[in-house]
Amino acid sequence: MYNKGKSFFLLLFTTGLVGCSSAPEENAREKIDTNSSVSNVYDPLEGFNRSMWEINYDYLDPYLVRPISIAYVDYTPVPIRSGIANVLANLDEPSSVVNNLIMGNSTKAVEHFNRFWINSTFGIFGLFDIATAAGITKHDNKEFSSALGHYGLGNGPYFMVPGYGPYTLREVTDTVDGLYVPLSYLNFWAGLGKWALEGMEKRALLVPQEAQLETSPDPYVLTRDVYLQRLDFKAEIHNTDEVDEDEEAYLDEYLEEDF
Repeated sequence: MYNKGKSFFLLLFTTGLVGCSSAPEENAREKIDTNSSVSNVYDPLEGFNRSMWEINYDYLDPYLVRPISIAYVDYTPVPIRSGIANVLANLDEPSSVVNNLIMGNSTKAVEHFNRFWINSTFGIFGLFDIATAAGITKHDNKEFSSALGHYGLGNGPYFMVPGYGPYTLREVTDTVDGLYVPLSYLNFWAGLGKWALEGMEKRALLVPQEAQLETSPDPYVLTRDVYLQRLDFKAEIHNTDEVDEDEEAYLDEYLEEDF
């Protein structure tokens, strides 16, 4: 249920933008050409996206998202945070089983399945990560959009959604993941809570990387490229094109974080 509501809203939102947005501004393109590497991305709404980036980066993040996320991490006892994170992660295991099978990752699919039933039973509905203690590898979640990307479906248009962040049209297909038990049992508010709690954890993890973003000639392009490379990484797409060294270092740090 939670993915249905979120993805449906974003689908309507992005569809409307395609119909009413103007072309990217020329001066913005000239700035990118002189200060950053050229990226093979589809960003037809760059002018709008940059405006939304400024709202998110200059206002929503420093005055709302960042302080709330840091306060949650700093003041919530670690055992409680860990238990919440374990339960939420456990909810995504079944969809990762299916999507890994689609991608041909049978070993990972089995490990996701084993993690789910072990943590759901011995770990008390996922509250305790017994599977990791038993030596079962914890892999990144695999969404349905990653499976589609693995077989060649492109990301589609890139969007910077106000109050949400980067998003691509292909990710709308993650609605499928919400059809699997136990995610299918979550109502809108439960799904919203899951998204918010996971978002605060992820935002707090990015604090050490803020300096590199602030010193980048074009933080918008850096964020966009890292995000799209992250999607390629999850879809197991191996891109051999040359990349900027700063972007590569930022991506390496990003991928090393435990999401």
